[in-house]
This record gives sequence, structure tokens and C-alpha cells, in this order.
Amino acid sequence: MLSGLFEFLFKYRLAVFEEGEFTLGAPLPLILIVGGAIVLAVPAMTTYFRVRGKSSARDRVVLTAIRVALLTVVVGCLFRPMLLLSEAVPRRNFVGVLLDDSRSMRIADRGDRARADFVRDTLGESSALLARLRERFQVRLFKFGTSSARADSAGGLTFEDRETRLVDAVEAARQDLDAVPLSGLVVVSDGADNALTEVNDALLNLRARGVPVFTVGVGAERFQRDIEVQRVEVARQVLLGGTLVADVIVRQRGFDGDTVPLVVEDEGRIVASATVRMPAGTEAAPVRVTVRMTEPGPRVLAFRIPLQDREQVVENNAQRSLVTVRDNVERVLYVEGEPRYEVRFIRAAVEADSNVQVVLLQRTAEGKFLRLGVSTGDELVAGFPKTRAELYRYRGIILGSIEASFFSHDQLTMLSDFVSVRGGGLLLLGGRRSFSEGGYAGTPLADAMPVVVEGAAIADSLTFFSDLVASITPAGLGHAVTQIGTARVSTADRWPQMPPVTSVNRIRRVKPGAVVLLNGRMPQGGRAGEPGETLSGYEQPIVAYQRFGRGLVVAMPVQDDWQWKMHADIPVEDLTFDTFWRQMLRWITSDVPGRVSTRATPDQVNPRSSVQLRSVVLDSAYLRVNDAKVSAIVTAPSGAQQTLALDWAVDEDGEYRGSFVPSEEGVYRVSTKADMAYGAVGDETFIRSAPLDAEYTLAEMRRPLMQRIADETGGRFYTPETVGTLPEDIAMTKRGVTVINQMDLWDMPVIFLLLVGLASSEWVYRKVRGLA
Repeated sequence: MLSGLFEFLFKYRLAVFEEGEFTLGAPLPLILIVGGAIVLAVPAMTTYFRVRGKSSARDRVVLTAIRVALLTVVVGCLFRPMLLLSEAVPRRNFVGVLLDDSRSMRIADRGDRARADFVRDTLGESSALLARLRERFQVRLFKFGTSSARADSAGGLTFEDRETRLVDAVEAARQDLDAVPLSGLVVVSDGADNALTEVNDALLNLRARGVPVFTVGVGAERFQRDIEVQRVEVARQVLLGGTLVADVIVRQRGFDGDTVPLVVEDEGRIVASATVRMPAGTEAAPVRVTVRMTEPGPRVLAFRIPLQDREQVVENNAQRSLVTVRDNVERVLYVEGEPRYEVRFIRAAVEADSNVQVVLLQRTAEGKFLRLGVSTGDELVAGFPKTRAELYRYRGIILGSIEASFFSHDQLTMLSDFVSVRGGGLLLLGGRRSFSEGGYAGTPLADAMPVVVEGAAIADSLTFFSDLVASITPAGLGHAVTQIGTARVSTADRWPQMPPVTSVNRIRRVKPGAVVLLNGRMPQGGRAGEPGETLSGYEQPIVAYQRFGRGLVVAMPVQDDWQWKMHADIPVEDLTFDTFWRQMLRWITSDVPGRVSTRATPDQVNPRSSVQLRSVVLDSAYLRVNDAKVSAIVTAPSGAQQTLALDWAVDEDGEYRGSFVPSEEGVYRVSTKADMAYGAVGDETFIRSAPLDAEYTLAEMRRPLMQRIADETGGRFYTPETVGTLPEDIAMTKRGVTVINQMDLWDMPVIFLLLVGLASSEWVYRKVRGLA
């Protein structure tokens, strides 16, 4: 009977390893091993615990444990366990090796050697690693940068490409080897990826096809000493003579606490500068710099930090931005409910500005208006516009002291849509008929305001009055509209020196998404509150704004900011008031889109790299149009022209797309025209084609991306120090043509030595304890 049981058990061979990973195998044999060990161990335990003799309780426990371990190994061997290994059949499978051929591989951060030297040494024709790969696989070499292609050898790489499209290259190599048994792909790179390809989509495709990617990261993960102008955020367009505010991120390694200069150049001419102090313990320092744009047309601004001592990378000390300086006339409609000084001084402040025109509609009596600055005799002849087409002709709107009941509900809705749909700028001035005092609570315009307007039952403002002294907020310090500093007095010091202004609009709260640029506080000896009420330390915003839909809404709840011009303390020649209002009106009209808006992605490219054009076409009511005929004339720096047809993007209303490849270096002009049943409209944008240094931005080896590609595809990540096991690791995958190798574990020498050791340990323990 016992022999029959063992014959039954031997039919089940437990494979304890599969592909080198521990598995439980079939549950029945495992249960039988454990059960058999327990059955055989029970008599041993019983024998030791019955026969006490000179042994102590500890002796019996130790001897029982040794005997149980010995019996467990014996029972396990009776099932003849095996190690099953899946291995690629030699030279029947293919491996694609992708070598980074971009300029960042020239960086010498491996001692005094460049990253490219590792590629040549490790995967050159005479390298041991490549020879071991070829012993096991059919190896296909690829090079990649701007594009990917087959390579004869690593020695033929030039490392000249100015872009790295890593994810695109992996997908291209997979497609190239799709018809052959593929064991995996090897990527040797520093991890830079300048393409717009979505990494998640590419990895999902590789996982679905079961292609493991083995990545080899080349380069230092952290430089010892380097300064980099990492990013510049700046408006794409600005009015001629306007102030451009640029936010620059400077990244550093090894320069903690140092001070470096940042200069802004326009065609080699320094137009602005700033001093950057590198904060200790952090890697990035933000700096904001303002530039006055005095030349029309496309301008290429260079933001540069001079080369510092012992920097590892010299090519990443500058970034360039393409800015279009528009020489247009922006028309702003100013609606005022009563004659007051504000009208006169605002119009006088911008009168000399050839790029801003204020069109005034001032109520002089019930149903009667004063019109100034109109283009034709019919403009605003019936009062405030009653149609969207009429209202949307303006780029900005100023609402003075005029009550909400002056407008119909449709007109209030139009004003709200002027901001959210048309993308215009709206400026709300203070006065006894403005904000809560004007009855705007609960109207369609209340949602657009950056401040909370309350009902008359909560705020009876006919008696509220406050003196306010301006102080600039941290947000205002870097904003173009609040820059009134001089060579002798900074903007932060200048604002508190300005004369006090007054407000009859009690503003208790700003909305969560609003930004306060200027804050007002009751001055010493001033007053705030209603008659008989004193609000000590009263504060409220003087300038606050928020984005609303596509546009901008600014609240300025003061009634006499002309004091900044006419106060006795202000010199006659002082132009602070004029500067402030020119900057204000330029700001609210700066980013207002037209009926055709064309955008190039990216707006700076390397020659012979594709540029995507995207145009949004709207009708006179600023509703998207799907049946327009849209074309673009692309003018090269040499004057050569080509005409592109932009096709409607079916997945997006009113959007038309196209692409082209610039072949020359310089600035390209793209003139877009949309023909519709009721006329044609157009737009203009610019693209810079030049050799870019994007390869040197964030030039340290990007381990997270390389690690992610390997982990999510079933591969492995290597460094130059660990890459030696690459051929064996690829061979152990189940990809391609494989063979299963089995090794009997039960008759391995180590098992015999384990049995001898356990038996000997029991005898030695007995001898030492005097139990033999």
C-alpha cells in the first residue's frame, strides 16, 4: 500500500521555478509534501517527548526541529522538483539596439569623457558587449534623434541631431522588426525626449504587443556645477510701445547663494537686465523682468546668463522667445453715466498713444449721450450697442459710474459674453452708481466681476466713504500695469508715495480666483465708513482682476484716481497717471482674439521640422464656423511663398488644421484667410526656424523616464556599471523563439550536502549535550 502511495505521488513533479521566479506550482503536490512531512514528523516528535532521560525541554525542541527539517527535505526530494528556464534559441531571435545620436550625447559628464564615448566603447564593432549580443541574437542597430533610421555601426554616429524623439524612435524600431521574432529592444540614451508624442499611448502599445524595452541610461543624474535658463514664459504678442513681463526660471547646481546677471537682448542689443540670487538649498530661482517693446513686427528676445566659472554645460545659458509686436489701433468703449473728471483725464492720458483709441459714450441726460472718438456718424447713435456684432467690434470696455438698470437684461448678458465668449477686456470703475451701489448684484455681470457685489440690503453705499492709500501686492510687483517706478524710486516705494484716493464702493471680499495688484488702506488721519462709523485700519482692493472665460475683468473701485495727476503734491511734469492708464488699457486689450486666431505649434523649430497650424474661425457673433474656406500663405525669410489649405478638424467645431516644414533659417510669416458667405477675415502669425538648443535643457540623465519605459514594458533599466548582464537578461525572456530547459533539483550536490549537514548537526548536538 505504501509503495502504491509513492507511485501516485511520483506522477506529480513540482516545478518550483518558472522563468527564474518562485511559483507555488500545482497545489496538490505542495499539499502532499507538507502533509507527508507532518506525517513523518509526528513519530519523531512523539519519540523525543516520551523519552526524556537527561534531556531538557530545549534539547527536545532543537532535536525535533532538526529531525523535521531533515524529513521535509527527504520528502521534497521524493517528488523530484525541477527548475524550468525559458531561454531564447541562439541566433534565431532579433534584438533592436537604438543609439541616441543627438547633441546632448556630447556632454562630458563622465569624468573627462563624453556620453558618446560610452556608446562607441560599449557598442562599437570591437566591443565585448555587442559580440555577446550577436552570439545569442540577430542584432539590428538603429540611430535616432530628430528621426530614426538603421545604422551600420556605432562608429558612424555623428551626434549632430538637435532633437530627441525617443518614444517615436522606439515605436519606429518595433514596426521595422514587426515581421521577425523579436526578443526585445535596447535603448541607449540620456533620456531626453523633445517630441510631443504622448508617452502613455506609446507604452500601452508596447505592452499590448509584448515587446520588452531594456533601457541604458547614460550621463550624470546630477551635474556638479551648472547654471541653466530653463524656461521663459512670456506673452506671444504685445502692442507697440507696451511693457512685456517675462517670467524666467533659472536652474542651478553648485551655485548656492551666488549672484548672477540676467540680460535680455533684442538682435544683440541689451533691452533689459536683472540680478538673480541663487537661493541656498534650492535648485530653481524664479525671476521676473520687464521689457519695453519699441520695434514693431516679430522680435526674437534672448534671455541670457553669461558663462560662469567651471560650468559643465555652456549651451544651456540662454533661451529665446518669439514675440509679435503689433502696431494696431485698439478701440476701447468707455460708457459713463454722468459727467465727471475721470472722463477727461483718462482720455487725455491716452491721447498721445497712437495704439489705443478711447470711444466715449457719456450720458448727459435721460436718453441723451455725448459721443467722442467715434469712427463714423452712425457709431453709437442709438446709445449702447444692442447687438453682439456691434458690441464685439471693440477690444475693451470701460464701465464708469453707471447703474445696472441702464442696461437691459440682454445687454448685461452681452457684456458678460463680451468677456467669456468674445475674449474681450472689461474694466469696472468705482462711483456712486457702480458695483453693489449700482445694483449689479444678481445680474449676469456679477459673475464676471473679480469682487463680490452684495445686495442693497447688505450694503447701503450712498453714505459709505473711504480714503485709501495704495500699496502694491507681491502679485503687482511683477505685473506690467503697475510698473510706475523710476530710475531713482522703485515701483514698490513709489505707490505709497502717491496721493490718497477715495472710494464710495464698500468691497468686503474678492473672489477666490481673483488677483489683487493694488491694495488700499485708510491712511493716518483719514476716514472710512458711514456717518457715525469709523472703520479702523479699513482695507479694500484698488486694482483686482480675474480671468473669466476667454477674457479678462478688472475692478478698480475708486472714484478719483485723477488725484494721481492733479494733486498738489504731484509735479506738473509727472507722467505717472498717464503711464498707468496707458498700461491699463493696453493690458485689457492685449490678448483679445480676433475672428480668426491662428497658432503655430511650436512657434520655434529646427529647420526641416514639421510645424502644426491651428486656426479657429468665428462669425460676427463669435460663434464657431464649420463651413469656411481657410487657407494660409506661408512666406519664407527669402520671400518665397507657398499656399496651404487648412482642413476642418471634424472633432472640433470651428477649428482648421494644416502643417508645413520650414527649410530656411529665419522668421516665417503665416497669413491666414477665412472666406465665409458674409465676407472674409484673416490673421497673421510668425514662426522662427533656427538651430535650437533644446537638447541641453534639463540635460542631466532622465532616469525616471528611462526607468518607467523599462518597468512598464517588462524590461530592465541599466547604468553603464550594470549593463554587463544585458545579453543574459534578454535571453531569459519568453519573447521570440524560445526553448524550455529543465534542471533536476533533487539530485543537485547542494541537496546532498544539506541532508548530510542536517544529519551531522543532530549528532553533533547530541555529542555536545552529552545525549549520545
